[in-house]
Amino acid sequence: MEDVTEDQAAANYRVTAGELRQFVERIERLDAEKKDLAEQQKEVMAEAKARGYDTKVMRKVIALRKRDKDDIAEEEAVLEMYKEALGM
Repeated sequence: MEDVTEDQAAANYRVTAGELRQFVERIERLDAEKKDLAEQQKEVMAEAKARGYDTKVMRKVIALRKRDKDDIAEEEAVLEMYKEALGM
């Protein structure tokens, strides 16, 4: 088996300032977009709240819509079983 020299290893991982700058700037743009989207979501929730909707429940509904229907059904069945066991 051939040993890789330090120079060869360094050549494999050589960083160019231009390429590095592009990656960093892309991440920064994505972070800015995330911040904008979070602000928009906050505004939508504020609007819904102003119209009388329960935003806490809305967040739960949104989380449920992201999940698999079978997982939700299983969790609800277990919850009902536990509630019955506790006389609730």
